[in-house]
Amino acid sequence: MVIQILGTGCPKCKTLEANARQAIEAGKIDATIEKVTEIDKIMEMGVMITPALAIDGDVKVSGKVLNKNQILALIQGN
Repeated sequence: MVIQILGTGCPKCKTLEANARQAIEAGKIDATIEKVTEIDKIMEMGVMITPALAIDGDVKVSGKVLNKNQILALIQGN
């Protein structure tokens, strides 16, 4: 599983990444985190508002900073 954090590196993007890492650890999930910082790639994925979170290339949420539990629920529901 690949969890992608889409954003240019703003504080909200960094918080979302940290929360995703915590969710992976808490759920003992075999996943890697990939940061997507190139604007062209972010727009190709259909995201207009960052930060965004995608699981295996499928954008699950954009414009929000989810907490660890919300991310874990998305991962487990995937």
